[in-house]
Amino acid sequence: MVKHVVFFRLKDEAEGNSKAANAAIIKERLLALRSLVPGLLSEEVGVNIPNAKNTDFDICLECTFDTWEDLNTYATHPEHLKVVDFILRCKEARSAVDYEL
Repeated sequence: MVKHVVFFRLKDEAEGNSKAANAAIIKERLLALRSLVPGLLSEEVGVNIPNAKNTDFDICLECTFDTWEDLNTYATHPEHLKVVDFILRCKEARSAVDYEL
């Protein structure tokens, strides 16, 4: 099994939306990938609570795949790339870790 964990820090405003609005849009679009990308076994998206102290990121994404090939399929899938395009316009920073369970 392969775990893919990503953190995003969002801009205060982007695409005509507030950070909170963009976080909600990103969460919805990421979760929609469950039914669109083969090999994506599980997915969880968490949005940081408003005014949380001592945190560095706004969104956490956790995905599980059977194989590294499945993760690569996800990474290059056209529907995923549409979400990535939106995130790129909204994010200040990104950190990721991929590991085997």
